[in-house]
Amino acid sequence: MRWIVGILINAILFIAIAGFLDESFYVSSFGAAIGASAILSILNILVRPILIILTLPITFLTLGLFLFVVNAFTLRITDDIMGKSFEISSFGITILVAFIMSVANLIIQKAIFERSKEK
Repeated sequence: MRWIVGILINAILFIAIAGFLDESFYVSSFGAAIGASAILSILNILVRPILIILTLPITFLTLGLFLFVVNAFTLRITDDIMGKSFEISSFGITILVAFIMSVANLIIQKAIFERSKEK
């Protein structure tokens, strides 16, 4: 259940960010946003831990800020898999989208899942 809620939250964030970054980030439909969110979730399970281990020294030296680059890389792979229905214009925009999504997910999931633990 939590995984499905996370996918829906990311899909809504994709649509919102695409509306905000009109020229640089394109999502063709809500279905494409759900597909991209599911692919990103699978990549975060399979690929992201390997990337984190491989980049551990530089992540340590940058005090964890390099994790945004790792997140952007998985987002770029999602862009490549999705094709024309999910497009990000440059790697700089990809890092910006990864940063916005990380902060928004932190805030949203704290609000949703912390309240459900209190009940």
